[in-house]
Amino acid sequence: MTDDDAPDTGESLVALIDLLVEPPPPVPVPLTPQTWGWAALALLLLVLVVWGLWRWLAQRRANAYRRAAVADLGSAATTAELAEILRRAALAAWPRTEVAGLAGADWTRFLDRTGKGGFPADAGEELRRATYRDTGAAPSPELRAAAGRWLRSHRARPPAARAPS
Repeated sequence: MTDDDAPDTGESLVALIDLLVEPPPPVPVPLTPQTWGWAALALLLLVLVVWGLWRWLAQRRANAYRRAAVADLGSAATTAELAEILRRAALAAWPRTEVAGLAGADWTRFLDRTGKGGFPADAGEELRRATYRDTGAAPSPELRAAAGRWLRSHRARPPAARAPS
């Protein structure tokens, strides 16, 4: 069969393609949840985020004394100043009745008991002797490091468990 033998329809393929009608575009997919379960999940996530932020802010406020003590530690020029920073931090974290009366070996045992990893005995001895020797003596690097470690790692009693001071 040749081109001459083909039936003559009068239209070419290009003309037929031009007659095609473009289909309508599909309806856009909505981005809103279609069921109440998604809304409940979004509400639950919102509540969890708000609760997490509230806990983070409460923790941050509760540790404000710790951040202030660590900042003051860098400017402590004498062992007596360093001992005062430790005492202030302990008074902020525990009830006054539990901390205020501690002195000497009882004080360093408290620091050892409440700090994560303990408080080194040499640093504790230097801290105990600080009030009886030259008040202008600079703290040793070991004492400064032990105080910084205690300030960063001690675990304060939760506010609900504290007695009124």
